[in-house]
Amino acid sequence: MILAIDIGGTEVKLGWADRQGILYEKTSASVCFDAYQTPIPETVVKEAKRFLAGRTEPLEGVAVSACGQVDTESGVVIGTNGKIPGYEGTDLKALMERELGARTWALNDANAAVLGEGFAGRAKGLRDVVMITLGTGVGGGVITGGRMLGGRRGIAGEMGHFTLRADGPECPCGKRGCFESYASTTALVQLCSEWSGQPGLNGKIIFEEIRKGNQMFQEALDLWIQDIAAGLTGLIHLFNPEMVLIGGGVSQQEELLIRPLREAVLAGCMPRFAEGLRIESAALGNDAGMIGAVRFWLDREGEKSK
Repeated sequence: MILAIDIGGTEVKLGWADRQGILYEKTSASVCFDAYQTPIPETVVKEAKRFLAGRTEPLEGVAVSACGQVDTESGVVIGTNGKIPGYEGTDLKALMERELGARTWALNDANAAVLGEGFAGRAKGLRDVVMITLGTGVGGGVITGGRMLGGRRGIAGEMGHFTLRADGPECPCGKRGCFESYASTTALVQLCSEWSGQPGLNGKIIFEEIRKGNQMFQEALDLWIQDIAAGLTGLIHLFNPEMVLIGGGVSQQEELLIRPLREAVLAGCMPRFAEGLRIESAALGNDAGMIGAVRFWLDREGEKSK
């Protein structure tokens, strides 16, 4: 069995998985319970040991999906834009192999998510897939020719940080006008808050209000969808995928988000790129990162055995 670990900025998820990507048991724990005074890696190791305690099945390996830019060869977190204290520079591979005693491979969580969807989710069996996740920021990943696009260090797929508008707002990454500034759920919430003056909004409230007939929020949603579609159209022209997957909590809004986004993207693509193109919500939810990490572990161990 394989221990799957998905490290986020607020919690760590752990699962007990087989080689088919099936999770037989899952748990989660906060990694920011004391405002990061306890470093995330320390919390992850403690929770992993607790999760493994008493198990009789042998631990074959540790598969890690982690937020931030993760060098897939070394297993080191090489970038986070300084957002998480005591995390950047962590050697996840060496740490887990030392503390848990099993072969470990690690990759970025958004790349893991698209691998998971290709392994056991909506994109199973497809060879060319683009995925974006809409949340506090925008993440993403690409499968091309049946393999994850990693680039030189395994950190390709930073979907949130290509420039959508050169004169746009400053992004925490240091650039201006990043796709994330327009396409994240945070961007939708900010737009609705500015237009309405209403505090305490979130994605759930906004979509509930739209269902009740809130025209102001509907107009904000329409504008948000146009911005997402503009970025996706460019990605489609770059990668010519069979499927585009939308992840994140808002991706379950089929009628209000996925359907109009699908229409906008297909209308904006050059005709040959739109032929047969499917635009769907992701299927695996919070399990995608763990399942994708298992797929990555299997791939890397298979390569080493050749």
